[in-house]
Amino acid sequence: MKISKDNAEHYLWGNQCDGWHLVKNKELSIIHERMPAHTTEVRHYHNRARQFFFILSGTATMEMEGEYITLHAKEGVEIPPLIPHQMMNKSDEEVEFLVVSQPNSRGDRILTEE
Repeated sequence: MKISKDNAEHYLWGNQCDGWHLVKNKELSIIHERMPAHTTEVRHYHNRARQFFFILSGTATMEMEGEYITLHAKEGVEIPPLIPHQMMNKSDEEVEFLVVSQPNSRGDRILTEE
């Protein structure tokens, strides 16, 4: 079956952020996400899941262990398990990106205190 934002399972997260499950099974998760201007994800890490964030449009900032990486459209970053990270949209425009998690990160998110 063909999948798109129009027919994918949708959910809301954070402060007015959107997510669409493009692939959702135990071994793999691919989510299309949207973050409005000046929003942030909660800082966390995963015990098992390895993630790859790929920017579709806009400019995002990824914090990993105190290092800030600016990501523009058509750029991405891999996050290994156990690495604290936080996706941020510090810009005045919305950001859309893909999050690929292997295995699925559901139930594997540990919040950090920072």
